[in-house]
Amino acid sequence: MVWLCKVILSLKVHPNKMRKIVFDIETRNIFEDVGKADPALLDISIVCIYDYSTDEYSSYLVEELPKLWKILEDTEILIGFNSNHFDIPLLNKYYHGDLNNIQSLDILEEVRKSIGRRVGLGNIAEATLGHGKSGHGLQAVEWWKKGNIESIRKYCIEDVKVTKEVYEYALKNGKIKYKDGEIIKDAIIDTKDWDNKKEAVLNRSLFF
Repeated sequence: MVWLCKVILSLKVHPNKMRKIVFDIETRNIFEDVGKADPALLDISIVCIYDYSTDEYSSYLVEELPKLWKILEDTEILIGFNSNHFDIPLLNKYYHGDLNNIQSLDILEEVRKSIGRRVGLGNIAEATLGHGKSGHGLQAVEWWKKGNIESIRKYCIEDVKVTKEVYEYALKNGKIKYKDGEIIKDAIIDTKDWDNKKEAVLNRSLFF
């Protein structure tokens, strides 16, 4: 009973506090290999995440994905870059439920809504953070073919870090910077609802 009262009190004090996961996926192959631009046709090499509730980065090879499902069961928002159109459909291929039941924030979608076009994460990182990405997805595929798992893991975690930093910059400043040629421009982003729970999201309907 005392435990229950503490939980209720915690919910009253932090009504909008969410468990947030920033994530990224690397693949074993590319669209050219499967003959169609469908993420669900690709194969995952590794998934990396940052968990705001633990302040920790972690990674999961395909055989370790059951450990990730347990984390996602308690996740209230997934944060990624091009994640709604790439990462989530690909991850759903391996999952027995539907990850679309978790609230998601796709930073690329937010940028596209602001400026009317897509911009790469490397471009945004250079303009917004002053540093770019450590590599690109094609390198990760080559590393997989060579069995260089640790390089893939390091690269994927770096992408998660960059995505997290861009997300936090946008929350603080209400904008993201990007390069248009040699000119750095602002993409004004409406972030007021980013950290608010959406009542319609029933992530507890996920099953394992």
